[in-house]
Amino acid sequence: MQENLYIISAIAVAAICTFATRAIPFALFGGKRQVPKTVTYLGHVLPPAIIAVLIIYCIRNVNFLSPNHGASEIIAILSTALLHIIKGNTLISIGGGTVIYMFLVQYIFI
Repeated sequence: MQENLYIISAIAVAAICTFATRAIPFALFGGKRQVPKTVTYLGHVLPPAIIAVLIIYCIRNVNFLSPNHGASEIIAILSTALLHIIKGNTLISIGGGTVIYMFLVQYIFI
């Protein structure tokens, strides 16, 4: 019984935190209030910066001196960027890049 209470309370806390993170921006900037320039600036600058950090994180352990020289990673990164430029859809870009990377790793650069 106590284990069930723990699980239910953990789910409730997660749900409240998720709801709060979704509702706070509307509470702060909703209505006729103008969004501060700092928030607008961060909204434009942070997504590309986060993507750059993720790319660096993903290739940090790639051995460019190995036989394939990180070719599958580089091809997947370039194909993801190309898909995003062509389609402009993040889901297609990430999904397509992942599929290409997995294909290269499993069948081409074994």
